[in-house]
Order: sequence, then structure tokens, then C-alpha cells
Amino acid sequence: MKQKVSALIVPARISLPVGLEWIGRGLDIRQKLVKGNVETINGTGWHVFLNDEARFIPLPLNPRAEVLIREAGLRIEDTVRGDAVFLGHASNGEDTCAPEHLLTMAERLFGTRLAA
Repeated sequence: MKQKVSALIVPARISLPVGLEWIGRGLDIRQKLVKGNVETINGTGWHVFLNDEARFIPLPLNPRAEVLIREAGLRIEDTVRGDAVFLGHASNGEDTCAPEHLLTMAERLFGTRLAA
């Protein structure tokens, strides 16, 4: 039985709310959420899934995800495009629930209340 994890979803469209969603562990689910093949950006204890062709399609800019990534301590060169799916990762590489410090940061930055 595949266990579900709580993902922080940051849509590119500003009109859509940032939220938490329980998702399965399969790659197909991540591809569906980012609307294509995935690439990851890794932080300390977390990672974010993005569409790997976002720049070429092109998908809309995602300033909220970009700000969250930068505020979480990563220096990224490119802009972030398309919907973003934030998860935690365990030492064995398995996906875990989005870390509490990212949820708290998202709540503060985006003025939202997140509950799984």
C-alpha cells in the first residue's frame, strides 16, 4: 500500500490559492500536478517539483514559488514557471510531507492559513 504525503501546492496563477493536498507517492501524480515531465530543485530537507519544459511551453511565471524557494535559502538563477509542488525528503530519498518550516513561511509570505 502506498502511503500519501502532504504536498504544498503553489499555483502559478495568482488567483488560485496556495494549499496543502494529500498526494500519492507515484511520479505520475507529480507529472499531473505540474502538467508535464518533472524537474526538482533541492533544498535542505525539502524539494520542489516543477515542469521541466516550463520555459519552452511557456508556462506562466510563478513569483510565489520563486519567493518561497529564495526565502528558504536557495539561490536560483532562473525564474520559476508553472505550478510548484513542495515536499520533504527523508535521508533515504523518499518523499515526506512538506516540512513545517516551509508551511509556516508560506503562510507568512502569502497571508494564508494551511491545514492538512
